[in-house]
Amino acid sequence: MTDQNTHFGFQSVPLEEKQGRVNEVFHSVANRYDLMNDLMSAGLHRVWKSALVNMVRPPRDRPFRHLDVAGGTGDVAFRILEAGGPQTHVTVLDINGEMLKVGRERAGRQYEGRIEFVEANAEVLPLEPKSFDAYTIAFGIRNVPRIDAALREAHRVLKPGGRFLCLEFSKVDVPGLDKIYDAYSFNVIPRLGQMVTGDAESYQYLVESIRRFPTPAAFERMIEEAGFRRVTHRSMTAGVVNIHSGWKI
Repeated sequence: MTDQNTHFGFQSVPLEEKQGRVNEVFHSVANRYDLMNDLMSAGLHRVWKSALVNMVRPPRDRPFRHLDVAGGTGDVAFRILEAGGPQTHVTVLDINGEMLKVGRERAGRQYEGRIEFVEANAEVLPLEPKSFDAYTIAFGIRNVPRIDAALREAHRVLKPGGRFLCLEFSKVDVPGLDKIYDAYSFNVIPRLGQMVTGDAESYQYLVESIRRFPTPAAFERMIEEAGFRRVTHRSMTAGVVNIHSGWKI
């Protein structure tokens, strides 16, 4: 047991309680999660995820093992499989069974033999060391209670030469636009969540969690401390999101 606290949105909560609270959020919104992403971002999340997959560059002519963490609904995994060749295999790992259920249903038999769904914690991956060519996590790292532990696990399971890629929201860095973005985030998104999923509180948390996430520079340092090298980030849409990159050398 620990007496450490962490943040759950703007609340301070015991570290050991955060994962349960996050699980409740995604259990509540799982069935409408991808629809809400479309509505909240006006479809831009598709552009951001395409950019992420383009950076992975799965080969079409040789085996490639990919790990997508916190990707239960399969949205990124399916893009990786479409971009890669027949020897591309994706493991989708998520701590939330409801999100994985959505992903399995969406996959059906379309990618049979090329995709597997694993229910597990990003902080303690039940996977062999040096077993993946690339690791992605899209809009998931900020929900992990111990981000440093998840980053160390990402480094452990990647092969030498493997790449870590993280797509995550950030703070808008354009004066004037930042105020518009804040007004939209705090006033519109929770109401939209209520209308579409019947749950405003979960989307209030998701908006707040973005504001509590480390700055790009601070997150780069965390990635480096986990052992990655050539760490960079790419800002998109006026800083609304960043794609963070690091290599296991």
